[in-house]
Amino acid sequence: MPRIFMPERVRCINYFLHLFTQKINEMDDFEKKDSDTAFSKVVKAGKRTYFFDVKTTRQNEHYITITESKKIFEDNGSAHFEKHKIFLYKEDFEKFMDSFNEALQYIKENDGGTANTETKSETDKFTNVDFDDLGK
Repeated sequence: MPRIFMPERVRCINYFLHLFTQKINEMDDFEKKDSDTAFSKVVKAGKRTYFFDVKTTRQNEHYITITESKKIFEDNGSAHFEKHKIFLYKEDFEKFMDSFNEALQYIKENDGGTANTETKSETDKFTNVDFDDLGK
């Protein structure tokens, strides 16, 4: 049996990790299409992608998952996705939105004129959302 040199082993391991990461990402994509997802919105923002998913529990209660996904490239050229997920439950919607809006207001008042004006005009297009409407 021929001996595999160390750099070849490293390439084999990296290739295996690449395939493994692809399968994990495919499983995540399959999970997103699962029947408990009532609504889904994807926002591409530079190097990041955000997923806003409204899901339903077994008791037919709605909750939101917010996922940030960022593609990370390794030194060897392989890539993987770094993901962070927040679960937001119905009883916390109002408190979350109050704090979120307060943080946005702080940024608007204290940005020192460096904020992107396109971002401001884009946020002006949105209307207030009443999360109680989700249950109707």
